[in-house]
Amino acid sequence: MSGSNLSIPAARPVIGEAEIEAVVRVLRSGHVIQGPEVAAFEEEFSELVAGRSCVAVNSGTSALQLTLMALGIGPGDEVVVPSFSFAATANAVRLVGAEPVFADITPGTYCLDPLATAAVIGPRTAALMPVHLYGHPAAMDRLMPLADRHGLAVIEDACQAHDAALHGQPVGTFGQAGCFSFYPTKNMHTLEGGMISTADPQLARTLRLLRNQGMEQRYENEIVGANMRMTDVAAAVGREQLKQLPAWTERRRANAKVLDSRIEGLPVPQVADGARHVYHQYTVRVPDGRRDDVQQELARQSIGSAVYYPTPIHRLKPYQDPGRPPLPETDRAAAEVLSLPVHPTLGPGELERIAQAVNLAGGAR
Repeated sequence: MSGSNLSIPAARPVIGEAEIEAVVRVLRSGHVIQGPEVAAFEEEFSELVAGRSCVAVNSGTSALQLTLMALGIGPGDEVVVPSFSFAATANAVRLVGAEPVFADITPGTYCLDPLATAAVIGPRTAALMPVHLYGHPAAMDRLMPLADRHGLAVIEDACQAHDAALHGQPVGTFGQAGCFSFYPTKNMHTLEGGMISTADPQLARTLRLLRNQGMEQRYENEIVGANMRMTDVAAAVGREQLKQLPAWTERRRANAKVLDSRIEGLPVPQVADGARHVYHQYTVRVPDGRRDDVQQELARQSIGSAVYYPTPIHRLKPYQDPGRPPLPETDRAAAEVLSLPVHPTLGPGELERIAQAVNLAGGAR
């Protein structure tokens, strides 16, 4: 519930004068597709991922799909993913002809459970795709050794986790590649876009070929590729957003701390030891079937909220399989989660209103 009639929306994308001026500059330059702005954005974003090579693309979904393609994952392969995520996580796997295999989540962090992941690895498993959901890093310190033991690639879905880290190591730097999204409601955006980070120069080159019809030089196609380039307009927006990301991140974290201290009677987000949570979403749990009532009451008080995600991927029509083992933590989370406003434009009075409304709506007993 994040409509324009709400005085405190669930999300509030930021587009300032700096972004507008950057777009105008690019439009006047005449270099609007895969030009100097994209190259500069890739270089600047690499500082966020410990200097890894970065490849800009047109969406987070494209980032996931191209990475799978570049790693040679396709028909006959399986990729372990969480079902508690946006459908793009599994869609990218299907789009390359591979099959997503769903593993359950850890209830506190909503990320892949390493034990559940180990239980579904089989002879056809080619990769793990952990999701740093809501901006909380997955348990990479346990998933990476698991992948190494089985000789699996690791593709981090970091689409919601710009600037998150685990034990001081940035997300997007653990696996063979990390994939980021720049959709307007993300912690930073390019209007629409994505980024892939990798420490493998050959993988980076293959990704650049794949995003541009398989060619580095015009009309010299080396492989079969796609058109998934980022525009210079998007990159110019991203460069301005990237400058503000550190301050926005600290504001999100500070806002979350305030909400933690004010909300009563509902479980607030947990943060694992050593995790730097960047709060793309601030997600509480509303048990006992009361979630919809709480959400409706918040809306009556003009406060937005959202459910990410009401239907787990394994229950969506393209992925239904009656023979699949149950995912109890995933199903429980889908029935109870409710994300509250935490974006960096919130003021102290708005945070207080949110907490009071949540407590009145059903938190405090």
